Amino acid sequence: MSIYIIGIGGTGAKCIESIIQLAAVGAFANQEIHLLFVDADETNGNLDRAKRSLEIYQKCQEIGVTLDNSPWLKTKITSYGLWSPFAKISINKNLGALFEYNNLKYNDPPLGKLFDVLYTEDERELTLDEGFRGRPAIGAAVMSRVDLEGEDPWGAMIGKMKTEPGTGTKIFLCGSIFGGTGASGLPTIGRLIVNKLEKESIRHQVQLGCLFVLPYFGFTPTLAEQQNHRVYARSDEFLLNTEAALRYYANQAKEIFDSIYLLGNEAPSNVKFSVGRNSQRNDPHFIELYAALATRHFLYNQKNTQKGEVVLISRQMSGAVHWGDLPDLDEVKPLLINATRFAFIWLGEIVSQLNNVRKMGVKNAKKALSWFSTFYPSQGFFGGESVDFDGKDQQEAIGKITQWCQDYLRWIYDIHQSKPENIDLFNANYFANTEGGLNSNNFPNLVLGETREETRKKTDTVENLLNNPSIFNNENLTAPNNGTIGLAKAVYRACQKQY
Repeated sequence: MSIYIIGIGGTGAKCIESIIQLAAVGAFANQEIHLLFVDADETNGNLDRAKRSLEIYQKCQEIGVTLDNSPWLKTKITSYGLWSPFAKISINKNLGALFEYNNLKYNDPPLGKLFDVLYTEDERELTLDEGFRGRPAIGAAVMSRVDLEGEDPWGAMIGKMKTEPGTGTKIFLCGSIFGGTGASGLPTIGRLIVNKLEKESIRHQVQLGCLFVLPYFGFTPTLAEQQNHRVYARSDEFLLNTEAALRYYANQAKEIFDSIYLLGNEAPSNVKFSVGRNSQRNDPHFIELYAALATRHFLYNQKNTQKGEVVLISRQMSGAVHWGDLPDLDEVKPLLINATRFAFIWLGEIVSQLNNVRKMGVKNAKKALSWFSTFYPSQGFFGGESVDFDGKDQQEAIGKITQWCQDYLRWIYDIHQSKPENIDLFNANYFANTEGGLNSNNFPNLVLGETREETRKKTDTVENLLNNPSIFNNENLTAPNNGTIGLAKAVYRACQKQY
């Protein structure tokens, strides 16, 4: 089964970032994920961070860091990249130029006057490569020019769907409905996809879902910022925009989408004001974790749903998120715990030990570290090939795995900073600093709301884990089972067994 996920706008990119992180811990197992980013703002900071997480994920997967009995980093993720409606336009990236406003005024005055009624002069002349500034009317006009017939990546994506057998293909659109890009792109692109699937006679074998993200953040621009930008998104208009969008979707969306998800929060988080580009880089939010879980729900649990069914996700207590609030808890919780424990111990202990090897030398490391010869054997050891610890491939593997651990813990930490909420999943302050600031004594207490017996919890220490010779036996690990990759697999497996 494969799923095509289209993230529209900055919020859509943030949702994809969380989907990538959940895929890394194994929440999508052996499924195949295809990603497409849609944004007029090609330098959006949220988009840039999501693409960075994807790059880190793919580099780790390429070196073979997977376990047969674990879904960690096993999901195949491919990306169709970014589609921007202005990708082929080098100058005059504004609404007037896109629709040849001056020609309309001269050659078709009635249509030109209609354009004047629909859009103000500021909106016609606004440079749109920073996004649609919270104006869905502008975005809808631009998005309507999407060409699904042959223009890549749309043509390539639809072409791939046509080759997939059966009815296992799913498409999931995600974005906000209170801003500009998402609010305009979700219904427009959804309708265009349906039209194309019907034209190709494959609509019956594709399930189309959509996640509408309702207001969950706000901002207050300074007077100077307001004066510098004539047109910009206004968070005090988000609720009004949302009401209008929901009224539209109530009548129209059921004709487009098979499944609809709504996500929002009654207590908006404050973010820094930005009109776009790299400065629009908002920290991950717990709503986006729910967005990734909604994607998972659509992939696994939508076999007998009726067309247009609306799915709502809720929590037990306002102002807080506990483990019991997460859907599919029995499957998702252990995956998040295992990955967090592994990332913590890798950054807190393994990396420092590997750095010490560089200082003490390989010969001394074999004496000081009982596991070193197992994973970095000399010629003839254990009947296998030698592994050069100082080799470029081994050092690059250390760097790639370390990058993933830092990126994952950064995401988890930021999720816990979704103020004014209390996110009670992990003691996230224990890994606020992933570059040399992890205290191994905090390892047994990473998880909040534990149900383990106290005696078992007390023995679950980094020291006991690393001094247990059985965990560093690489005989039962799938190839490659030596070198840095084998070491990472062994540590990850140990984190699973000990919890």
